[in-house]
This record gives sequence, C-alpha cells and structure tokens, in this order.
Amino acid sequence: MARLANLETEYPVLDSTVRNFCASHGIFSVEDFLIHDLYMLAAFAEQNNSSERLKEGIAQVLSIIDDMHQPWLNGMELLEDAKRNKHVFPTGIQGIDLLLGGGIRVGQLTELVGPSSSGKTQVCLRTASNVARNHLVLYLDTGNSFSPQRIAYFLGKTINPSSAQAKNQFLQKVMSNISCHSVFDIFAMFDVLHQLESYLRCQDGRGDCQMRLLIVDSISSLISPVLGSSSTQGRALMTSAGYLLKKLAHQHNLAVLIINHTVGGEGGYSKPALGDSWKCIPHSRLFLSCDRGSNNYNVSILRHPSMASGKAARFVI
Repeated sequence: MARLANLETEYPVLDSTVRNFCASHGIFSVEDFLIHDLYMLAAFAEQNNSSERLKEGIAQVLSIIDDMHQPWLNGMELLEDAKRNKHVFPTGIQGIDLLLGGGIRVGQLTELVGPSSSGKTQVCLRTASNVARNHLVLYLDTGNSFSPQRIAYFLGKTINPSSAQAKNQFLQKVMSNISCHSVFDIFAMFDVLHQLESYLRCQDGRGDCQMRLLIVDSISSLISPVLGSSSTQGRALMTSAGYLLKKLAHQHNLAVLIINHTVGGEGGYSKPALGDSWKCIPHSRLFLSCDRGSNNYNVSILRHPSMASGKAARFVI
C-alpha cells in the first residue's frame, strides 16, 4: 500500500493538513491506518480546527483500503501459495543450515537475537555473500557494521578459481549484487523500504537476476529510540515496520533477515529486546551466543513455523 505523500495527486483531499495530522499520530502510509484505533483518531480530529477536512481525509483512506482489499483465500489456495516459490536460501554456515533444514525461508521474516559479539552480524554477512552469488541482496546498515572485506573473506574461503583473474571477476560479480544503505532512524528505513517495494513490483515476473534477500542490521537500533515514550506512536511505528517487512517477504518472495539485541530478563537471563508486541512478528527467531575465549558459536530455535523450540546446534564462522 502507498505512502500518503504519494496519493495527493489522485486524492487531493489528502493534502499537507491531513498528512501532517496523520504523521503526528505515527501514520505515514495506508497500511498504518490498519493498526490504529480509528475511533481515537476521529476523536483527535474532532478537536482540531480543521476537523471537517481531517474527517474527509480519514474517510478517503478507508475507501482506498476497501478498494485494495484482496479476497479471502481458502485452504487449498493458501497451500499452493506456500508451495509456489517458497524455498530456502542456505546461509553458507553448516550448523545453521542443518538446524533449519537448509537455510532461511523465502517469503518469511527470520530474526537473529543475541548479545553483543554473539555472531549476529557475521551470520548476516556470510548469508549475504552466499545469496549474492546468484541473486541481488539489499543490506540496511544501522551501525556501520557492513564490511566488504569480510564479504570478500567469506567468498575467498569457498571458491577455488583457476586463475587470479577468474577470482577477481567472481568477487566483482558478487559484490556488485549487494547494495548497502546506511539508515540511522526508523523513518529513513521506511523511505528505503517503500523504494524497495516499488522496485520489486517492477522486477516481479522478470527472468534476470532478482532481489531475493533483505537484511536489516539491526532492527532494534531503529525501533528502540521510538519506544522511549509512553505514547502509542512508538508501538505503532514498530508494528508498521514489522508489517511492511513481512508484506515484502510474502508478496515478493524475499527472505528477510533481521537482527535484534537482548535485554535483561527475570532471574538475570537475557531476553530479546522490543517487548511482547514485537515477539509475534518474526516467523522464525534464532538465539545466538558465543563460547567465551573461542570461535565456537551456538544457535537455538526460539520460534519456528515448522520446528520445535529448543533445538540447537553449534557452528564456526
């Protein structure tokens, strides 16, 4: 669904007055309306000097949603959709791929959770280097963690070309398939994701090299700052971000891989950040840790659509 700023030409009622009011409540796109209490939104509109204009705008957005609503799918249609183009991408890390039955799932959102230095970014970089051999990868970097040198290192471990020229050509091909964008707040991420959505609509159905992996390193760095207040705007932005990531994955057959950090929990144990409202958003949740003083890492399943929680494995990056 479109951003409100892109709809004014077709729907003049969605002017700057309406958009600024919506933005003050964390609403920037049509899908944001779906996660808001519309009765509360209408009540706030009533208190505004431009109440009539705002109510017209709200009614227009609801009309757009009705027009874009897709018909219900029955069980067989859902099964066919699950089978069609929904496969896995190997991460290139044997322990993780064996644990997950081949790799991370296309069409789903996979979250890596763990404390600092638990290997989260390294898993993302390794996965990017593996998928970019044949597909395009978009890497959203929130903390200057992306390392082309590390990508080249991973590739150098897995290829054995006949000549230095062939090796350089292969490295150039893979690196050119990875696009890295620095994003330092959630609004910048929304901008990039909406641009990606437009790009994906154009690429669907084409047979050339296509975008198949989206990485956000890390989602918690973008969401945590907007959760600091007691208002509902931060939670609305968080839910909207999760919805958009899952929609991109499902509609365009992307594998989406995101990083989340940990916070202190009961009994001194670590737990995933972003709270209970976020924990139901990822399809799969993997917890990473590192054995102190070694290069051995551990991964366990916290949540997975087809595997039992608690399954674990060890791996080396």
